[in-house]
Amino acid sequence: MNVQLLIFFLYFAVVFAIGWYSMRATANESDYWIAGGKLGWGVGGATMAATHTSAGTFIGTIGVIYEVGWSFTWVLISIPLSYWFMVAVLAPRFTKVKELTLPAFLQRRYDSKAARGVGAVIILIATVVYIQAQIVAGGLVANIVFGIPTTQGMVIFTVILLIYTVIGGMLAVAYTDFLQMVIMVLGTVVSVPIAIHHFGGLDNMLNAVEAVKPLTFQWGGFPTTLLITMSLAFFLGSVATPEKVVRLYAMKDMKTIRKGILMTIILVTGINLLVFFLGLAAMALFPLLPTGDLSMPVIARAVLPTFIGTIMLAALTSAMMSTVDSLLLVAGSALSEDIYQNLVHSKASEKRRLQVARIGIFTVGIIPLILVLTGVGEGELIQFIVVLFTAIMAAGFFTPVVGGVLWKRATKAGAISAMIGGVVITGLWKAFGDPLIYPVLPGFIVSVTLYILVSLLTKPPSEKSWGVYFDD
Repeated sequence: MNVQLLIFFLYFAVVFAIGWYSMRATANESDYWIAGGKLGWGVGGATMAATHTSAGTFIGTIGVIYEVGWSFTWVLISIPLSYWFMVAVLAPRFTKVKELTLPAFLQRRYDSKAARGVGAVIILIATVVYIQAQIVAGGLVANIVFGIPTTQGMVIFTVILLIYTVIGGMLAVAYTDFLQMVIMVLGTVVSVPIAIHHFGGLDNMLNAVEAVKPLTFQWGGFPTTLLITMSLAFFLGSVATPEKVVRLYAMKDMKTIRKGILMTIILVTGINLLVFFLGLAAMALFPLLPTGDLSMPVIARAVLPTFIGTIMLAALTSAMMSTVDSLLLVAGSALSEDIYQNLVHSKASEKRRLQVARIGIFTVGIIPLILVLTGVGEGELIQFIVVLFTAIMAAGFFTPVVGGVLWKRATKAGAISAMIGGVVITGLWKAFGDPLIYPVLPGFIVSVTLYILVSLLTKPPSEKSWGVYFDD
């Protein structure tokens, strides 16, 4: 068995062991969905950071930098700002009542089962979009590492994810995320200096990049309006995406959340800045790649020493798995808690709801694979698929979630219209709008407008719906 196979075999063995342990430690729904609400700041911060750091980072960000140059890195400034906003503005009130899902918050805050159902449907739609990007990346890595066809790699990647997520729930996801974040940090910190040393120093690398692609360090590599609106998508989506806000419920208390989010900011920002250099290295060494999404896998295979390159590919695999398992869990809870229990069978037993959840997780994992294999979304850079998911989540959830803890007058009609209107306009703009303005901007504007106008035109909510969140 060669070094690469051994490292990946050991990695997956540990992941499955964690899944098995977590299944044994899961006693009820609270354990399965939010790890009992008892995560400390270390595991809590690591799982938040790992959820954020996906193929969009290790393949997508590097791929976009390879295609358009350094200007895309300005988008990354919005990320630490979004997490500051989450912990300073959203979390103190949002976590006053711990729910199992984000749609459950919508039901309590707006006293509306319909709001909960709409939120669950949006989650399912957006999750399918996002998981497609991660499956494509999984196939690329499998092709680079093991030499198997990309299609087979996508299937294997999906199966592995489904097994440990289905059996272990949030406990499995949180502990594997911690392991995966350690691997991501190790792979990035070790790989970047080696890549720079390959050129004989940073100055030599930058000169080599400029010689190959002179526009790399100029602002014009990426249209300004698109850059600004994509930054808005990252900011709004990072605050309100369900797989992230549910981690606020999973951590013990606000003190733990503050420490955990600080750790998240440090990890996410550091990794994003470091992978920027890998994108530049790929530009200089492999200027004729058919797609920028191949940059990181090619660097890992052709430039880094075998052991380090394999660790970096394991880091990439970790990034993908740590995001997809979280999304699968959120999708499963949407089906089990927010649709099945809320709208179909309100008296279903806890055991039955967990059975439905596991079936739902499996289903939501399989659908994106089928779409990818049939050519849906083919040709999109992975990072642009990721940002589309973020735009959908931002347009659907930022307004009713943040507005719900800041504005008492908001009504259920306002929340529902904001979610539906925001997502519909985002989709329509993506299909027919100006490509230089990312769809999150029109979607967000429509969402906020509907939220305010419809709320003001409908009967004020009772204190029962908002009182607990404003009891300062």
